[in-house]
Amino acid sequence: MLYLIQKGVAPKHAFKIMEQVRKGKGLKPEDISAMEEAGVPDWYIGSCQKIKYMFPKAHAVAYVTSAFRIAWFKVYRPLAYYAATFSVRSGGMDGNIAIGGLARVESAMAEIRGKRENKEATAKDEDLYTNLESVREMLLRGYDFLPVNLEKSSESRYLIEGEALRLPFTALPGLGLSVAQAIVEGRKEKPYLSCEDLKKRGKVGKSLLEVLRA
Repeated sequence: MLYLIQKGVAPKHAFKIMEQVRKGKGLKPEDISAMEEAGVPDWYIGSCQKIKYMFPKAHAVAYVTSAFRIAWFKVYRPLAYYAATFSVRSGGMDGNIAIGGLARVESAMAEIRGKRENKEATAKDEDLYTNLESVREMLLRGYDFLPVNLEKSSESRYLIEGEALRLPFTALPGLGLSVAQAIVEGRKEKPYLSCEDLKKRGKVGKSLLEVLRA
């Protein structure tokens, strides 16, 4: 746009050409005429016809700014960084693996890599692997996970407790958000007194009760 304005194309028309070109829509006959009248080289006009997409500068700045902010938290507020990361990616986590320590995490990652080699890895495996990379990194930095707790765990957010993160209910395999929310709502009334109480007020079925027991 700035180049076209410098060459003498009307600012509004230069903006219109820029928007068309960056979205891969090319040039209209009247655009080509205006550019030729302004002395824009043929190679430049031809290039505008070939471009399929151009990344906007403002988007690039926004991404870089975001990256710097994330990097700052990763270095100086690591637990806040990991808590946010895992909370956002909560659907691809297996809390049983995370709580098992570094050896368990690395074993699970090796198993998924084996599936990749045999072309058996599923999208769920890939999501889990992405999370386990961050889990492994966090453990190597000296931080730990705390198990799910009926009175302390959030539905889906990872909470900071000391130098560790408390697993949420949804980190457990098969325990969805609706059940997690029911458990949290039930405990607001009073603490759970027994498994039967949890089944009744937390709306937890027999299979999920076994998951929580484990």
